[in-house]
Amino acid sequence: MTGAGKYYDELETREPSVRLEQQMKALQEQIAHAKANSEYFGEVLKDVDPASIQSMEALATLPVTRKSDLIAKQQANPPLGGLNAEAVGDVANVFMSPGPIFEPGQSVKDYFRMGRAMWAAGFRPGDLVYNTFSYHMTPAGHMMESGAQAVGCPVFPAGIGNTEMQLQAIEALKPRAYVGTPSFLKILLEKGKEAGADLSSIKVASVGGEALPPSLRQTLQDLGIELVIQSYGTADLGLIAYETEAMEGMTIDEGVIVEIVRPGTGDPVAPGEVGEVVVTSFNKTYPLIRFGTGDMSALMEEGSTCGRTGPRIKGWMGRADQTAKVKGMFIHPGQVVDVQKRHEEIRKVRLVVTSENNVDAMTLHCEVEEGSEALKAEVEASVQSMCKVRGGVEFVDVGSLANDGKVIDDARSYE
Repeated sequence: MTGAGKYYDELETREPSVRLEQQMKALQEQIAHAKANSEYFGEVLKDVDPASIQSMEALATLPVTRKSDLIAKQQANPPLGGLNAEAVGDVANVFMSPGPIFEPGQSVKDYFRMGRAMWAAGFRPGDLVYNTFSYHMTPAGHMMESGAQAVGCPVFPAGIGNTEMQLQAIEALKPRAYVGTPSFLKILLEKGKEAGADLSSIKVASVGGEALPPSLRQTLQDLGIELVIQSYGTADLGLIAYETEAMEGMTIDEGVIVEIVRPGTGDPVAPGEVGEVVVTSFNKTYPLIRFGTGDMSALMEEGSTCGRTGPRIKGWMGRADQTAKVKGMFIHPGQVVDVQKRHEEIRKVRLVVTSENNVDAMTLHCEVEEGSEALKAEVEASVQSMCKVRGGVEFVDVGSLANDGKVIDDARSYE
């Protein structure tokens, strides 16, 4: 772990040339490990000599495995599509994310590497962390708990919902640190203010799972949070990048290599150009090599005024596909189509995602010949069941939805 200083460890301040040399050596070892132990990567990388991958240019010659393909791969070869390099019987957990997509967890210290992001957010040993990410099926709660514990912080596993009880718990426990979505932190702070509850103990927040526009960050600061730092990660990869107090983009985690490629290809784009985030992880349990996340971002120059020398990305800039993240949960086009299939009255659907006052909302527009309140209630229940997020339903005339192939229309703005 860390010392008591500004940085989590010495890796964050390595000379860039040293970092690259050390990561290339680790990459060769990871490719050899994946070939030998993962059924999927053994086939994908069968003609690759690990020793030949000595540069970022050589890495870019390897095929991309895309997150959007995992559902089909896992259905064909359950439960993990053969991407795992440890037997399912030897892992500590198997989690489920919307899709469904399954991910392994392992009982090693800070398996998801979230501790680095929390240190940057001002978490310090002994701070009580109030964790509002879900512990049910998905890995989010466990990801953040293991990161906080790696820093040396005890964790209160709050999860989501039960706002009144949460306010009571915060008043009684007086946690210094919050983990969860920024929108839920805003709800807690505003509800607490209305109820006259004292939530002033919370000083620092490590947030993720959804966009953090400047207006929402300012609102949280106005409500008493001194430092709000966002991290970017996925259930498959763990931490990918994180903000620092410099607020100059997001520093890439030391445990991954990030490329930005032209969407739909494996070809890297120039620094500053927006493309798909492709990540190679050094995780031995789940050795993802050139894993296309479907997220969009752009590379920035190395180094930050905070003193960390690693490469940076601009942050999350939308999706390369139609998948949308709503209230911290991914919504896939297939889930939306499954809602339609449940109701023979629906001819066509389009899920429109919006945001008002920094709160996400989604509405399923359904082409129907004749709608009813009973049908609307049934469809709303199907949306909740299939997508794991509540959404409204609006009936529209047959033929009125745009003929552009879109199932999900993310109409949010991140300015």
